[in-house]
Amino acid sequence: MKNSNLWAPWRIDYILSEKEEGCIFCKKISENKDEENLILHRGKSSFLIFNKFPYNCGHLMSVPYRHIGNFEDLSEEELLEMNLLVKTAIKLIKRNMSPDGFNVGLNIGKVAGAGIDEHLHIHIVPRWGGDTNFMPVISDTRVVPQSLNETFKILKKDLNEIL
Repeated sequence: MKNSNLWAPWRIDYILSEKEEGCIFCKKISENKDEENLILHRGKSSFLIFNKFPYNCGHLMSVPYRHIGNFEDLSEEELLEMNLLVKTAIKLIKRNMSPDGFNVGLNIGKVAGAGIDEHLHIHIVPRWGGDTNFMPVISDTRVVPQSLNETFKILKKDLNEIL
């Protein structure tokens, strides 16, 4: 079996950039600007939001409303809804973007790769054969075939049929 790496060197801009004060998830969910903040869906205890610094086109995150950094402290309701939102996101992305696969997971703690370790979130990253090419390697440039706002509108339009 061939190894498949999720290689995203362009994310170094995010890693090295100055971070906003406070929790970005808490800030975005408290505002009434879902389209601007790329919040695709609000559930009872969790929500779906686009990653502003995506690994790939359509990269979503399932996030609890509650500011919580320990997986074992999630309530059963939060745990269930976060995972149901992952399922919904996968169905939605499959239906509209036809990926060949997905990377789904969470990073718990800074040493595990969590960019925002104080507020848990599950990444849903669609993958296509050949989605990583020579551009990021030789020119620190990646090709994203669609803007975040355009992808948001497409997925938002179809979301109600899946929910």
